[in-house]
Amino acid sequence: MLLLMLTACGPSPDATTPDASAPDAATPGASAPGDDAKSSAAETIPLPDETSAEVAEGPLVVFLGDSLTAGYGLDEEQAFPALVAERFAEAGQPIEVVNAGISGDTTAGGLHRLDWLLRQRPDILVVCLGANDGLRGVDLDSSEENLRQIITKAQAEGVQVLLMGMLIPPNYGPDYSQQFAALYPKLAAELKVPLLPFLLEGVAANPALNLADGIHPNAEGHAILAATVTEALEPLLNATPR
Repeated sequence: MLLLMLTACGPSPDATTPDASAPDAATPGASAPGDDAKSSAAETIPLPDETSAEVAEGPLVVFLGDSLTAGYGLDEEQAFPALVAERFAEAGQPIEVVNAGISGDTTAGGLHRLDWLLRQRPDILVVCLGANDGLRGVDLDSSEENLRQIITKAQAEGVQVLLMGMLIPPNYGPDYSQQFAALYPKLAAELKVPLLPFLLEGVAANPALNLADGIHPNAEGHAILAATVTEALEPLLNATPR
């Protein structure tokens, strides 16, 4: 189950970023390739003031993530960030959503493009990064520091943060996988941010909830992710001034 979760974060077929699931994508401790490309790609993410769509009158929520956030193999409106917005709208609590998911992204890539996203003045930042770090064997101290900087930089701008926990399979070594899993609760406690322990809970490894590749959630899987994330996000929205 954990291996399926991890490889699900690789790039989509039309992505310009390198294949995070490729065995030779990186060596342990190496910086992730393609971060410059992802930085450029970030500037193509549609923002509320760049679209012709009607702007919601609620808080702005930015989802910073990889292919799980982007909605690999699906239309963007089928990915969980858009479904979360639908759920809150139906409940009479509209929010504005920016899906800042880029396939193959890492904590380093997310940190690199964070300043540009913070200039949009979000109310809440949902951080869904780290699985590709684990897949590439990135040094855990580096991943932890990248996540810490993402969170603290957002907090310094008055942005609330919701952290999504990730897991990697034990075949990466029990010490590495256990220490990786411990990063998220450690940072959540240290920086006083809410944590969703495992984004793919109830979806990973279920063939009925994943695409034909067996590793990326399908539309039904994303609907479950949306329900999980909505529940975790609701307390933050209730604390956000309208």
